[in-house]
Formats: sequence, structure tokens, C-alpha cells
Amino acid sequence: MNIVQKVFESNKARPEQIAFKDEYGSMSYGEFSAAVLGVAEQLKAVSLEAGMGVGVMDKNSRHFIITVFAVMLSDAVAMPISHQLKEAEINKELERSGLHWLIDSGNGPALQHEVISELNIANKKWQLRLNKKYDGQRFASHVAEPAIMRYTSGTTGTSKGVIIGHQSIEERIDAANKALNLGTKDTVVWVLPMAYHFVVSIILYLKYGCTIALVKDFLGDTIYNCIEETKGTFLYASPMHIKMLNNLKVEALPPSLTKVISTSTAISRVQGEKFIEKYKLPIWQAYGIIEIGLPAINTIKALEQPDAIGHGLPDYEIGILSDDFELLPTGEIGNFGIKGPGMFDAYLEPPTLRADVLQQGWFMTGDLASITADGVIKIEGRKKSMINVAGNKVFPFEVEEVLAEHEAIVSSKVSAFTHRLMGEIVQAEIVLEEGVELSKEAIISFCRERLSTYKLPQRISFVKEHEYTGSGKIKRS
Repeated sequence: MNIVQKVFESNKARPEQIAFKDEYGSMSYGEFSAAVLGVAEQLKAVSLEAGMGVGVMDKNSRHFIITVFAVMLSDAVAMPISHQLKEAEINKELERSGLHWLIDSGNGPALQHEVISELNIANKKWQLRLNKKYDGQRFASHVAEPAIMRYTSGTTGTSKGVIIGHQSIEERIDAANKALNLGTKDTVVWVLPMAYHFVVSIILYLKYGCTIALVKDFLGDTIYNCIEETKGTFLYASPMHIKMLNNLKVEALPPSLTKVISTSTAISRVQGEKFIEKYKLPIWQAYGIIEIGLPAINTIKALEQPDAIGHGLPDYEIGILSDDFELLPTGEIGNFGIKGPGMFDAYLEPPTLRADVLQQGWFMTGDLASITADGVIKIEGRKKSMINVAGNKVFPFEVEEVLAEHEAIVSSKVSAFTHRLMGEIVQAEIVLEEGVELSKEAIISFCRERLSTYKLPQRISFVKEHEYTGSGKIKRS
């Protein structure tokens, strides 16, 4: 099967339905299909072969989507690449992955790779660049029908190349839409970077006939105006965007908006409750992971527990497990494991099939979580980042969540610092609002009112900004 053909088939009877609204106007599904086929013909003319690996680099745009779809339609493997990467980072990804070509919009850094051809992507000139000559060796040859490849965020270590096949894509987006329930009446307001969010988002929306409204920039006012102008019904955003909307000097969001999802990293309870109080609209926190898709979302307990990821979707089995893979009692914190459809097919390097990664059928996420008696899941932290203070466990997020309550603190990164007596203590790197001064003592006093003594940050430093992964998560060493 080919997932692009599936998208075409599902929209064959509605060619006039609008696929995109953006700075160029509207594009119908009929026009979208024709554009994808046109780019695929251009690629075939310059000798694209099934099994080749092709990077696609651009900012969020209809052109980005069209090109990724054209590569997948050609039975080549597409790797979306962010235009915000530096040249050295792009070169490293190209070398590491072994992609054959790079299709480049020119919106990123200037590159030295040889230009093979110019392509017309929906009336925009793009360049096709050579990275590695194709010698008949298929990209990701250990996978039967690879469609798309992307590196994990690598927040706590080396990122992995995740390969997802056509069948797996269909399985995971169908499973996700049982909870999202999106269709032709929905206009999705899109703010997240497509290079890191594409499968259980862009492909899903297009298979189910939604309209995607592309926000020009990611400022709160711009997001609000896009919702209003396009009559957006569904906002898929990150905690950063939620915080921006919370700070807007408006009393209500446009009435067309009925669903808001927060993903990419955990949202604090404070920001979730503030949004609910201000806009009278719940935030569905979603748990997205590239190896599986969207196995859990908080559609039921969003008002009471906005910081939880909710229940597992119908097609997935959720496990809070001991180190021996035994299910733990409700309320206990353990390893977060998942079973279900649409899992990744393999890792790229070293070539590792899914079956060799699963443990007793579970995909182990690396997160620690707990679950209530009625099935509500809460992420407690990353296993690798847990802090052990004289035998007491501290999860960075619970300290970061308290720090986020302070109006002068923009963001924080909490981690362990080695201590000769305590084993480890809590340290925090803090970004303050511009022009604001805040003493370390004031921060500790603020935390002391809200946290147990052993959870207090004992070392505090002020930084201008944190380093983020492309998917919006703070990088942790």
C-alpha cells in the first residue's frame, strides 16, 4: 500500500474541499492532488527511484507538505528537515542518515551540496541537491515499505533514526482519530514545526478531509487572528503557545474553536487551569511519541486534571511496569510501556527491527508514569533524569511546574548536581522575564511554600535562554 494514494482515495469525492489556507490563499484537495502528482513526475524525470532516501527542507508551508507527499508517492523515503538548523547540523544529519537527495526551498542556510536540478513546487522554485549517489542500495533496506524517517528529539542522549512504513502510518492515524474525531467540518490551526510533527497530524488531517490553516508566525496575536479569520475549530499547539494565549488581553477565543490540544512537552497545571478559567475551554494534553504516534490523550479528565495525559486510546494497552515488566498497582510510579498498532517499523542505525526493540511486547518509552484506578495517566518524569536526594526521588518536572507558577520566571531546567553527602541535590537554570530582577533567596522561599525540603533547588543559576530540541523540548544533558 501507499499512504499518499490512501489520502487521495479518501478525498476523491470532494475535490472542491479546501485543503490549505495560508498566505497564498486557499488550495483545494483537487489542486493539492494535482500538485503532488506534478512534483512526483518532475522527480521521476530526474531519475528518482523507489527505495531512495530524500530529505525535504523548508519552513511550514503547503510546498513542504506537497514535496514530502510526492516523495512518499514515489515509494522513496522522505525525511522532513527543519529550515532552522545550521549548515553544520544539516550536513551532520545528511551524512549520518545516508540520504541520497535533499530538496531545498532556500529558506534555510546556504548549502554547498551540488544542485542537480530545479523543481517547480506549486509555483515556487526549489533546488534538488545531491548528497550521495544511488548505487541500487535501498535506503533502510531492512524495512519492507518505508515511507518516512525522522530522528527522535534526543533530549537526554543520542537521537535515533525512526523509520515508519506506509501501513504503520495508516494504522496509527486511524487509531488516533478515534479520539480526535476530526473530519471535513474541521479547520486545524497549525503552529507546530512540520519537520517534527507530520504523521499523526498533517497526514491524519489530510486523510480525513480537514482544512489546515497555516499560521504565519507563532505569536499569540497571530494565532488568535488565524483562528478568527479561518474559523478554526481545532488548535494543535505546545505549552509555549498556550502560555502566549493565556497572556493575551482578550476575554474569549473565537467561538468556532472547540478543541485545543497541547503536546510536545508537558503542560503545567498552572497554565492549564489558567487557560480553562480564562477561556472556559479545556485543554486536551496529548502524549505523542514518534515510535508510536498518539497513544494517550486527556479528553475525559481535562477540566479536573489538565496536567495529566488522560486515558490510553481504545486500540492501545498501557502498562505502568516494574523493572521486571510486572504491572504495578494503581498510584505507584513505574516505567511507562505501550502496546498497540502503528508502531515504528525499525531504527535506522544500527539497523534494528521493531521486534528486536520491544520488551515482552511492550515499547518502553523511557518515561516514568502513574495511573489512577479510573485509568488516568500522569507522566512523572524521565527515568534518566530522576534526581536521587539522599534516597528521596525528585522528578525535574514537579520542580519546574512550581517554578512556572512564578510570574517573573519564563522557563526553567531542573537537573541533578552531585553532592558528597546527599548523593545528589536539585539545581535549576532559570530564565527570567526581560528586565526583571529576582534573587535566588526569593526563588527558594517561593518553592519552600510549595515543595518538600528535599525537592528545593539548592543551586540556582540565571541564563538568557534554554536550548530546545526542534520539537520544542528543553535539551537535557
